[in-house]
Amino acid sequence: MNRKLLCGAFVASTLMLSGCGGGDTLVPSASAKKNVLFFLGDGMGITTLTAARIYSVGEEGDLAMDRLPETAFVHTYSNDAQVTDSAPSMAAYMTGVKMNNEVIFMTADTKATDARGKPYHVNYDSTCPANNGRAVTTLLEQMKSAGYGTGVVTTTRVTHATPAATYSHVCHRDAENTIAAALVPGGKGYNAALGDGLDVILGGGASYFTTKAEGGRRNDGRNLLKEFTAKNYRLAVNKAEFDKLPTDGKSKLVGLFNKDHMAYDLDRDRSREPSLAEMTGKAIDALVARKKGFFLMVEGGRIDHALHATNARRALQDTVAFDDAIKTALAKMEKVDPGLKNTLIVVTADHDHTLNLNGYARRTGKTETGKPGILGVVKNYVNGKESTDVDGNPYTILGFGNGPRRVATRGPITDAELENRNFLQEAVIPLASETHGGGDVFLGAAGMGANTFTGVIENTDVFKLIRTSINQ
Repeated sequence: MNRKLLCGAFVASTLMLSGCGGGDTLVPSASAKKNVLFFLGDGMGITTLTAARIYSVGEEGDLAMDRLPETAFVHTYSNDAQVTDSAPSMAAYMTGVKMNNEVIFMTADTKATDARGKPYHVNYDSTCPANNGRAVTTLLEQMKSAGYGTGVVTTTRVTHATPAATYSHVCHRDAENTIAAALVPGGKGYNAALGDGLDVILGGGASYFTTKAEGGRRNDGRNLLKEFTAKNYRLAVNKAEFDKLPTDGKSKLVGLFNKDHMAYDLDRDRSREPSLAEMTGKAIDALVARKKGFFLMVEGGRIDHALHATNARRALQDTVAFDDAIKTALAKMEKVDPGLKNTLIVVTADHDHTLNLNGYARRTGKTETGKPGILGVVKNYVNGKESTDVDGNPYTILGFGNGPRRVATRGPITDAELENRNFLQEAVIPLASETHGGGDVFLGAAGMGANTFTGVIENTDVFKLIRTSINQ
């Protein structure tokens, strides 16, 4: 791949970077220990956020996200599509550049192809042809080069679109073997812009780091986990090992807790996989101990996957788990930096979904055992009776515009069905997988420079506002 960077050229003598989103330079952390924590709820549209609040604490309650002092709405369309996928949306946040769907950190003219020029072809080892766009520097790369600590935490594979869109440059998001190699210092395919490597990497996706003979997906015979340990990373593959990972200010950490994505929070084996909040806490402790400013990206990635399946219960539970991670971060950073004078926390989503709230339901309160709440059927706010469709059948409060569950003949819905974690909400248009939606998404911010996040903004503006906050 053509590794020439479009912008953000590193000036080694001054530890300063020219920015993609403007002409200013990024101030080295040596002059001010600034911290940026960027939280991304994948697919967490405003309806999902609203439903998760009701599910967790009822209509009158608040999530941690709701209490962030500054808010904005964000446009999410990509360079070539009204409805974005995760790759260009996250890339816009991290570079200030609109990209085509499926593309990670390349210029707007880059086509989503593999090395053979085939569009949307699943090729885990694909590299980008030299004549297909140029790499664009990321916020993480800029902060790493300026001396900051860096970390990535996710409940998806760490090579999945959102985390990959902080540290790699590929023409197509499916090239996850190539993306994995970008993380291993000194190895073939390593992203040299990461210097001595990320300080913290936590999530799933071990299969892209191990060979086919070992049950993984790599075709090159490399075991990247062994390469990590050879570079003095401390490795964890389960909860017990995670608990022992040091936060001594010296050790680099990598934890991969599932061959694929980590489990949904509703299904998570607490003895095998840490929660998103636990991973976030560990990452913060490790980065703070380095005694310099840091950049940390945290993704609640499986919200999106549950929505694609029209499985509202898992989507809402993962949204609550994401909120718990934000709560953990706020508490820890207030102790480290009272008043968040040198810390910016940004919470947003990359795109919407087609989830909607149906009918005129009476208030349900939070979901509890034997009380489905917002996961239940619509009961009219006037008389409490089940609302019905034109054929006299009840319908659920939550539904989807499209997706895998199209009911040919609608009928009664039992409480047992609604209590089942595998229950799929009904979709209007039958598709194998529900699609993203094009609605604006919520952004909340707190701390250093948070007051600049206001109104209705582009996702590319977020990058510029974060850089401005760092340089205050």
